Amino acid sequence: MKGLLIKNARVIDPANKIDQIKDILIQGSQISRIEKDIAPKAIKVIDATGKIAMPGIVDMHVHLREPGREDKETVESGTRAALKGGVTTLLAMPNTIPAIDSIERVKLLQGIIKKDARAHVLIAAAITRGRLGINLTDIAALKRQGAVAISDDGYSVDDEDLFLQALQKASASNILVISHCEDKRISNKGVINLGIISTRLGLKGIPREAEYTRVQRDIGLAKKSATRLHIAHVSCKESVEIIAKAKKGGVMVSAETSPHYFTLSEEAVMGYDTNMKINPPLRSREDLEAIKQGLKDKTIDAIASDHAPHTENEKDIEFERAEFGVIGLETELAVSINELIHPRILSWMELAEKLSLNPAKILGIKKGRIACGDDADLILVDPGYEWSVEKDKFISKSKNSCFLENRLKGRVEHTIYGGDIVYQCPA
Repeated sequence: MKGLLIKNARVIDPANKIDQIKDILIQGSQISRIEKDIAPKAIKVIDATGKIAMPGIVDMHVHLREPGREDKETVESGTRAALKGGVTTLLAMPNTIPAIDSIERVKLLQGIIKKDARAHVLIAAAITRGRLGINLTDIAALKRQGAVAISDDGYSVDDEDLFLQALQKASASNILVISHCEDKRISNKGVINLGIISTRLGLKGIPREAEYTRVQRDIGLAKKSATRLHIAHVSCKESVEIIAKAKKGGVMVSAETSPHYFTLSEEAVMGYDTNMKINPPLRSREDLEAIKQGLKDKTIDAIASDHAPHTENEKDIEFERAEFGVIGLETELAVSINELIHPRILSWMELAEKLSLNPAKILGIKKGRIACGDDADLILVDPGYEWSVEKDKFISKSKNSCFLENRLKGRVEHTIYGGDIVYQCPA
């Protein structure tokens, strides 16, 4: 049996509230011992003095683009990028070409995953056929085939009665509903946040109402149907307030945000950089601070990359014509360390909850922990290592990062998946 011994790591296990210097012995694909001073009898020994051992990231919002847009990303390239960023489990969103809206298409993606995935890939299937918001998919059949969630991500289901039916069917099948909250009648082909910046740049703005009114509606329907609901990529103050109130009222709602929403404001768009064109858009400084507070007070449960790769031809064009979205698998941890750990907004324990344990709980999987008997999916992080985000260093096939040229502090040194060292940073 293969063996790996990690010595002298600061072990962060959010499930058991452990933050201690310990050794971790991995045998086969599982963690077998977590103690001090384990004798080095393993085949491989890593001295992790000064490093942090935390659970592998569970990223519950990733666009792998396969099938259909393999020029942007593939299961193989996306999961290799994930491992570099410390992501060992990810949820693939269904807005592929064609959409993952039937058991045949779930099977197709499962076959690609089995052949090419380097990390653990879960599948979110569509709520409606073709993500068109007209006819529901066979939600029960999708769940039986292995989908762990349903979402029309990129679109909201506008028909209120249809979305209520979807929630009721999801509840009966015990499958998570992930809501992209955007009323396109309000966003109305806008490209950045509506405000002084949009006026100054002469770009059509997207009001915050496009998001938070749909958050309000979807939470109301979740309450009515007594269904679990997860709100994707929260970006504005009002959404945070609505979610907080719903949680206090006992609604089964969870929420995620992405690093760009607690790092960058609408001012980042001033240079017309299309890598700042994201949906929902970068908001005001007030919204940014509300997102940070929502993470701190546990209103927002999870951090997810919303990894959205696009080719240069789709990004290096006029701002209005460029695609929405940025990549994030390889930067989400480092950006979170810089924006949340170093300023003492979150502790390491709290960050591990947001990136690993909470997403695993929301998805109903036994991940996001470092304990004896658990899968050996963990990362070793050097919290003080400084590096620059460089285009040619990305593993992802696409390079559309909103953090290009940023100087970050903190990086993944080793990613361990299923007991194997699957990524090791260059010396």
